[in-house]
Amino acid sequence: MSDKIGTGNFFEDFQLGQVIEHATPRTVTEGDVALYCALYGSRFAVQSGDSFAMDIGYEAAPIDDLLVFHVVFGKSVPDISLNAVANLGYANGRMVAPVYAGDTLTARSEVIGLKENSNGKNGVVYVHTVGENQKGEIVADFVRWVMVNKKDPANPAPEAVVPELPKSVTAEHLAAPTDLNMKEYNFTLAGSPYVWEDYETGEKIDHVDGFTVEEAEHALATRLYQNTARVHFNQHTEKDGRFGKRIVYGGHVISICRSITFNGLGNAFKIAAINGGRHVSPIFAGNTVYAWTEVLDKMEVPGHPGIGALRLRTVGLKDQNAEGFPYKDEEGKYDPAVVLDFDYTILMPRKV
Repeated sequence: MSDKIGTGNFFEDFQLGQVIEHATPRTVTEGDVALYCALYGSRFAVQSGDSFAMDIGYEAAPIDDLLVFHVVFGKSVPDISLNAVANLGYANGRMVAPVYAGDTLTARSEVIGLKENSNGKNGVVYVHTVGENQKGEIVADFVRWVMVNKKDPANPAPEAVVPELPKSVTAEHLAAPTDLNMKEYNFTLAGSPYVWEDYETGEKIDHVDGFTVEEAEHALATRLYQNTARVHFNQHTEKDGRFGKRIVYGGHVISICRSITFNGLGNAFKIAAINGGRHVSPIFAGNTVYAWTEVLDKMEVPGHPGIGALRLRTVGLKDQNAEGFPYKDEEGKYDPAVVLDFDYTILMPRKV
């Protein structure tokens, strides 16, 4: 067999402090935006309309923050998680500079933690991934950890190092735009009259709508991000895997839930931070996703009195509506319907 074929990195291939420059550069186009909209139907006005975005100070409608996140994430997959068992979680993520159609994104990752699992067959790799545009400006910056198979269980394990990560991104570290004129924000066109002051800590919102996952759509979405993880594409091998079929990329579920949250959070015009996230259980084609959100915290944004921040927990559910807000029981175990536990911070207009 030719040695020119890439087989990805296994757990024992990673070293603490290792920096990996990921291939390949990706220019985000208006076609990508249209396809993303077709896949998720997201209706947030700032990302939907050039004129709306330009009225408040953007150059044009910025690329959806999660599309940017998925593209940067996808760059890292061939090097970090091609041989993954599962992507486990996220922390300390920031969506920084806006991305516009025509911008080219690249990514690099640093290995910041390694811990072999007790079974000796795989281990958890912690990486800090940074995405930049063609100007060298950071557009996305996040930590994730992923369970990766070992090539040979007999290979020795590295010394275990688990990084300490913050529970959330604080207000002073949010990359909030300070040059927007929120007095020009049109609430009628945005589709919601509710501003930052209208939400309370502890408030829970049932977003009502359900979204059934289609086989072709989840595969198409994952290809859109150039995510090459085999578990999403290869039914020939996955029929003999853990679940007997392909699993849906966890980011696809995040984008579905974000789209669903428009009903109740229509003026959450930007994701500023990803504080944490867990893919609690897998999703497969044919499952229907519902979502509900709890407001965890309200924060003022330094330097911009016209914008406030809400720290949110959005919970994704499989084949069960959000009535009663299913989450965890008294012992801290997730309800069987929970598939996503996503802690993130959004920006929203304030009364001006």
